[in-house]
Amino acid sequence: MYDRELAYLYAKRWAESFNPNYYNFSSLGGDCTNFVSQCIHAGGVAMNFDRYGWYYLSLNSRAPAWTGVNEFWNFGTFNTGVGLKLTECELSDLDVGDIIQLYNGQKYYHNLFVTSVDNRIRVSAHDNPIFNTLLGRYNYVSLRCAKVSD
Repeated sequence: MYDRELAYLYAKRWAESFNPNYYNFSSLGGDCTNFVSQCIHAGGVAMNFDRYGWYYLSLNSRAPAWTGVNEFWNFGTFNTGVGLKLTECELSDLDVGDIIQLYNGQKYYHNLFVTSVDNRIRVSAHDNPIFNTLLGRYNYVSLRCAKVSD
């Protein structure tokens, strides 16, 4: 069962730095989805080792869904097996431990981990490592939100 508190505590520990057990993908297109995947896995969601699953063993042994924004969404929203499951929702339905993806007018380009929903939504992310910042600090055309489960 997905433990949102454990996922949050992981985000709190690693949002402003990089866990040395995972490759830092900042120089390879971005580390945002890698960080979100780490948080969710730390919350108890099992990796899915299917060919097109959601897993990370090393830089060269990982699923595209672990590190790619759209691959993460596609796997999570269609997965009926083990591991990450996402259910699209409204911004008002988010809880700590859920995710937001930002759209720049051409593509969804950034994954954010929700760390607070009191009054205003706060998120944590990588690339520019930040913990518990207001969603409003980001520039985007639109967004999509998802509840996380396993």
